[in-house]
Amino acid sequence: MDQQLSRSADQTRDIIRKHCNDVDFVIIGGGDGTISSSASVLLECGLPFAILPLGTANDLARSLGIESLDQAFATICDGHTTRIDLGVVNDHLFFNVANLGLGVHVTEELTPEVKQRWGVFSYLKALAAALARHRQFRVSINVDGAEHSMRSMQLAVGNGRFYGGGNVVDQKATIDDDLLHLYSLRPQTFWELLTLAPLLRGGRHDLARRIFATSGRQLNVSTRPSGMAIHADGEPVTQTPAAFSVRSAALEVLVPADSPLLNR
Repeated sequence: MDQQLSRSADQTRDIIRKHCNDVDFVIIGGGDGTISSSASVLLECGLPFAILPLGTANDLARSLGIESLDQAFATICDGHTTRIDLGVVNDHLFFNVANLGLGVHVTEELTPEVKQRWGVFSYLKALAAALARHRQFRVSINVDGAEHSMRSMQLAVGNGRFYGGGNVVDQKATIDDDLLHLYSLRPQTFWELLTLAPLLRGGRHDLARRIFATSGRQLNVSTRPSGMAIHADGEPVTQTPAAFSVRSAALEVLVPADSPLLNR
């Protein structure tokens, strides 16, 4: 085993590319952003990979059925693999979710200082601050040829099952289902959002009239105003208008022996 310490996403990609023909698989330790930034070179090299979930949210680990570092090490030792999909937004790859609107503003407000000062209440503090400066927008969505138009305050497109530290993209979603799952929050107040929280946490969008949800393989999203920032797996990557697609079974990954992704 050759261990390499990386200090940037570019360096991580360079390390993987350099050893592409010398290793059987790659182990990447870090958070969702770190792992997601390696997707392009993993696809380029065709290497299987394993993860050590060392971040805050660790949503890719959840989608794979990895619940702890101990289980991650056991997964590597056991050697069970499966293939998973990748999401694409304007040529940027992602594992979990890409979003625009309120969620982007919450991420911007959730600074290390806010986390340190507010602790377990930091997300509520960031949400309140984001709502104070957030503006609703008009969005047009084309899903596999079907057109939808609405006002929105938050739009998310999921490739994996989890995002935001364990929220479910859609109750039916898996990271190998060859689909993207979209939801859009209609404009609402802080208190209305709090009442929706349990449904959002479980991906039960079908039970909420204030949520529009759909699934497909090709999604095109345009907004008014145009040029809205899009974050993917927690990192800023592009802006609207945006073309989303799914790359089916794009990467081979090590998963636990009892992962629901095996033997599907």
